[in-house]
Amino acid sequence: MAYRSVTKTLGILTGGGDCPGLNAAIRGVCRAAHDRYGMKIVGIANGYRGLIEEDVRVLRPEDFSGILTRGGTILGTSREKPFKASGGDNGDIVEKVGAIKETYRKLGLDCLVVLGGNGTNTTGYRLSWEGLNVIGLPKTIDNDIVGTDRTFGFSSALAIGTEAIDRLHSTAQSHNRVMVIELMGHKAGWLALYAGVAGGGDVILIPEIPYNIKIIGRHLIDRAKSGKSFSIVVVAEGALSVAEAGMEKKDRKKYRAETAVPSIAYRVAHEIESETGMETRATALGYVQRGGIPDASDRVLATSLGTAAADLLAKEKYGRMVALQGDDIGSVDLSVPEGKVKTIPRDHYMIDTAASVGTCLGE
Repeated sequence: MAYRSVTKTLGILTGGGDCPGLNAAIRGVCRAAHDRYGMKIVGIANGYRGLIEEDVRVLRPEDFSGILTRGGTILGTSREKPFKASGGDNGDIVEKVGAIKETYRKLGLDCLVVLGGNGTNTTGYRLSWEGLNVIGLPKTIDNDIVGTDRTFGFSSALAIGTEAIDRLHSTAQSHNRVMVIELMGHKAGWLALYAGVAGGGDVILIPEIPYNIKIIGRHLIDRAKSGKSFSIVVVAEGALSVAEAGMEKKDRKKYRAETAVPSIAYRVAHEIESETGMETRATALGYVQRGGIPDASDRVLATSLGTAAADLLAKEKYGRMVALQGDDIGSVDLSVPEGKVKTIPRDHYMIDTAASVGTCLGE
């Protein structure tokens, strides 16, 4: 039995980096939209690029059946940013946005559903100002989208990061070393903080708290003196020192280029070794964090957000992003996440939790 729906035809795309749960969310949107509301669904390939290039196909039940547990995205993705000029050419923006609007019109779409992070939902909001109806879903392993308590992808990445830390413990203990592991989190440290606490990290460095290497050094030396022969240091990719925090962005970029190290983990490892004389090794987990199948929590969240998006479509409640709010699935205006990053508040309970069990946060 099909319920009444104002929306008759929707387009759906995934933008930005891939992450666990995208296919589960696609399935949630499409199953509810098709089975409950009888909507026609147009799949758009490779994010906003597919709208620009009119790379689309009608999705039928067989296309979104059996994808709940699959990693990646059946639609493909890209980091296409139609509102960002190439080489400072504003004419490029006009051309891309014009192509998106034309494709939207030619396909007869009533609404565009976008699954992505900060950039994807920000672009969706700006397209709504161009006259398109848009609904967003919050996807990112960084958990840094304003307006939702949690994003799908975070739980799976947290499990992967925690397992990696667990595995490093045996190597660190066997060789009496300090092991530095780098997790994703460019501007927000949710993943590093939670995985660091779950994995028993001795030091956790996040972007929200600039670190002092001398404090870290004293902490590691004190551990060694107390008979603890190894330490685990968990670092978010966007972590920075107190000195770097006081620099302008361009000066910080230049400073980091001069250090000639692959990433933050290697720089911190070098700093620790110089400060303490302890043998230190670094590893960056990289794209492994967002690959593979979603865990149960992400499957449930992505499905719930997807079906909630279909309900918004049916009721013509456009210009919204579905969101987890406490124990309920709700929605916020697309202007809420636009151009923002949800960082960890200094008074967040997890920061106090980490400090209470003796974890050094670099300050």
